[in-house]
Amino acid sequence: MDYLSPLDTSFLDAEDEDPHASLAIASVAVLDGPAPGPAEFAAAIRGRLPLVPRYRQKVRRIPFNLGRPVWIDDPDFDLDFHLRRTALAEPGGDLALERLIGRIMSQRLDRDRPLWEDWLVEGLPEGRWALVSKVHHCMLDGVTGNELYRLICDSTPKPRRAVPDRWQPGVPVDDVDLTLDALGQLARVPFDQARWFAGALREPVRAARRIGALTRGAAALAGSFVPAPETSLAGPLGRARRYAVARMPLDEIGAAAGFHSVTINDVYLAAVAGALRRLMLRRGEEPHAGAVRTLVPVNVRAETAQHVFDNRVASLLVELPVEVEDGPGRLAAVHERIGELRARHEVEAGVALVALADREPFAAVSLLVRGALRLSQRGLATVTTNVPGPPAPLYILGRPIREILPYVPIAERLRIGVAVMTFAGQAAFGVTTDFASVPEAGEVACAIVDEIRKLAPAPAARPRKRVAATTRVAGPT
Repeated sequence: MDYLSPLDTSFLDAEDEDPHASLAIASVAVLDGPAPGPAEFAAAIRGRLPLVPRYRQKVRRIPFNLGRPVWIDDPDFDLDFHLRRTALAEPGGDLALERLIGRIMSQRLDRDRPLWEDWLVEGLPEGRWALVSKVHHCMLDGVTGNELYRLICDSTPKPRRAVPDRWQPGVPVDDVDLTLDALGQLARVPFDQARWFAGALREPVRAARRIGALTRGAAALAGSFVPAPETSLAGPLGRARRYAVARMPLDEIGAAAGFHSVTINDVYLAAVAGALRRLMLRRGEEPHAGAVRTLVPVNVRAETAQHVFDNRVASLLVELPVEVEDGPGRLAAVHERIGELRARHEVEAGVALVALADREPFAAVSLLVRGALRLSQRGLATVTTNVPGPPAPLYILGRPIREILPYVPIAERLRIGVAVMTFAGQAAFGVTTDFASVPEAGEVACAIVDEIRKLAPAPAARPRKRVAATTRVAGPT
């Protein structure tokens, strides 16, 4: 059986908990024209399907929630269902594309089919077109999204040959088989736990260190369950989403990071804090300390697992310093707070808790996850993710990808999500908001770029002395 991990399953559970949520992530590749025809595009995707087995599998829940869901082959797989085509009304442009993405991402993926869609969008300015790749978060994270680009796209203008396809759906599995397998796994849980404890006893010093780190990190993670002050940035969501994007050269962010001796991610989070501070002040709200706590996914994927389709992220829970008036002060506060979270081993605790969940009966784990989701959202206002894009130029059917725009989903009470993706020397900031309660998605996106530029060094300025902390951050993503 090909089981989902507890972390993968958590994204399904989060969607089940919120009837208004769609937990699909997406990236939008903008390419030079002309757009390929329907048959040409379908043939190109069909020729890559053997490289992405998940694209022909769907999720199957275990009866009575006795075990983790499994990936099973879809015997009725129909590529045409997953390939969609639309066009922007003239004159096209960013606003029309953003509105379309918001509509596409507002709709849930069909759980009875493989959890992905590819939308080919015509009518962009300068004869360009776009490919919106929509995938459920239970299938992959932001880092794995780069692997998906590597498999689907070409590294040169000359398209690769189609991959030989000998796929046949596996033998259908009925509920009885799934239930029996889940019961067998439950019976093995005590023995697996005993082996784990025996290993800990053989290395008591190492085990003590792990337990100490887990305890300190768990205490830090517990902060997410403390309700944050009420603001208009968090609250119930509707089904519809807004999406907006802003861009800037990556070199400008790097220059600001180098000048202040911090990481690029520090600069990004400080800019988000500044943008949300502006939004709160414009709404007549006082940006108090602790008012905006954000979830920051952190990549914990080992080099040997770069090509595995699943989620391998932990989280930092950062209080954005919206109470600080000046940009450099906010940047210093972000840098210090992330350093403190790292010192408390919050990331390691998250990894350890996920590993521990893998050894426990799934029904109990699922119940705890659902309860934790409900409680933690009371302490969070937004999600912010930083995803390095593909490192080299990419092509689809000989057309070069000019830029890639990120989309991060929101759910429960998180009314704002911000993602940045870097590709081809550009940083693209994608802002997702609840359609009704936060109509200022475009203002937030533009404010992030403006805040970063305010941190840029003045001409002939000398770098400040500060030790930078390293941060590996990944998607929603």
